[in-house]
Amino acid sequence: MEHQALIPHLFRTEAGRITAVLCRNFGLEHIGAAEDITSETFMAALETWPYKGIPENPAAWLHAVAKNKARNYLARHQRFTGKVAPRLREDGASTIPETEIDLSDNNITDSQLQMLFAICHPAIPVEAQIALALRILCGFGIGEIAHAFLVSPDTISKRLTRAKEKLRTAKDLPVFPSGQEINNRLDAVLLTLYLLFNEGCYSETQDTVLREDLCLEAMRLTYLLLGNNSTNQPEVNALLALMCFHASRFPARKDRQGGIILYHDQDESRWDAALIAKGAEFLHRASTGNRVSRYHLEASIAYWHTIRTDSEEKWENILQLYNQLLTIAYSPVAALNRTFALSKTKGKPEAIKAAVKLQLTDNPYYHALLGELYVDIDNAQARKHFETAHALAGTAGDKRVLQTRLDALADQGEHAAKNSGLP
Repeated sequence: MEHQALIPHLFRTEAGRITAVLCRNFGLEHIGAAEDITSETFMAALETWPYKGIPENPAAWLHAVAKNKARNYLARHQRFTGKVAPRLREDGASTIPETEIDLSDNNITDSQLQMLFAICHPAIPVEAQIALALRILCGFGIGEIAHAFLVSPDTISKRLTRAKEKLRTAKDLPVFPSGQEINNRLDAVLLTLYLLFNEGCYSETQDTVLREDLCLEAMRLTYLLLGNNSTNQPEVNALLALMCFHASRFPARKDRQGGIILYHDQDESRWDAALIAKGAEFLHRASTGNRVSRYHLEASIAYWHTIRTDSEEKWENILQLYNQLLTIAYSPVAALNRTFALSKTKGKPEAIKAAVKLQLTDNPYYHALLGELYVDIDNAQARKHFETAHALAGTAGDKRVLQTRLDALADQGEHAAKNSGLP
């Protein structure tokens, strides 16, 4: 891999690791310095590698440069603040003690976990938590995060600045919480990872319907939680099970033009059986304990969708799971999805009544679902809703799918007219 492609790849994988370790060493009040050192490290690679060649172990090279820059920063900081000098004079020492920057795999993992919990502080708004996680732990640029949130880069910059200020004023090392504090903070951590995964899974940015890079980062960070005894809890296993079940169908979800392939049109042979098995394993591990979280229920719904064959048992189970989900974590999207399961168990007319009550008139998926439900019941209504969904759709891929449904309705109308003998 040439350096032009290798450095961005390494930035995505290594920048978050380096920043997390430096924050652990420096304290959150120096989060800006940690990011600056990380950026300067990659700038050094950009300046050096084109002339001297790519080192044999590029990641180790970056770590070594980051360590040197961190040591220099600490030495300068200690001199300026004078916090060390007075003690040195008292001790008769002549040099500033060298701080060891530990970039071992174990310390990187611990540092990332600590940073994840620090970022998900209740005082920081959820959207800022996700933006910080993408920026600090996943190495995403301001522009990429702005695309993910459908806002301007300036908005993201201000959001990040405010969130970092809250972290800086904490003036604490990003220590890993203990005891009950883990449980208090874990819900926010899981919600951040869940929303990060959803952002990739149902992307409307960059005119793409699926951003696997966001999903993989969410899965990687969730997997880190399972590696720690304190956070290897049923809810975490349930969330990773949910992610595995959804990710198992990624290869079959996009057509060659990048458009979405709907569930019933997907090639089942392209579903990843190993990931489905992995998801089932995590869901089994999640079955311990007494608490049933939204992740348990959503993972169970996703599990049933890995069984392609339609059956009364399948859709009745999905409907009941949605009923439970809406009682503990209501959302309009979940309510809308429930109506599809309702159509499979109780019929389209009852599902239409339930869907109309939601009044999600600005949501393209609301109109797309009503379009599907009205097909063969009232095709004029079906067309009307498909046209509205087409107008509201956020990506070219979604518009192509909806145009296909409109074309099918038109073909169906022509065929009916021919059979009736009308001109």
